[in-house]
Amino acid sequence: QVQLRESGGGLVQAGGSLRLSCAASGSIFSGNALGWYRQAPGKQRELVASITSGDSTNYADSVKGRFTISRDNVKNTVYLQMNSLKAEDTAVYYCNYKYSYDTYWGQGTQVTVSS
Repeated sequence: QVQLRESGGGLVQAGGSLRLSCAASGSIFSGNALGWYRQAPGKQRELVASITSGDSTNYADSVKGRFTISRDNVKNTVYLQMNSLKAEDTAVYYCNYKYSYDTYWGQGTQVTVSS
């Protein structure tokens, strides 16, 4: 089992920044992939960004150039630096851990961007 604990969400004005953190604990395997997804009201959950154990990254087109994902393999923590936030970034953000056929989710953290 893997537990994911997110932090860093909140209310911010458009144009502002937030940094999300997600600490993983439990049966962590090297070679995993970590990511951030988000779900806005009435919409499906979507990938925001992901990062492999080798630091290869992938971003949704809507956040490229504004968001940066990074990880600390010693702390088993993944970060999402969000800059130039827009109202449409408002959503619940979920941390995700993948290894082989296993997938785990965090409980989610609310990000609200006021325009």
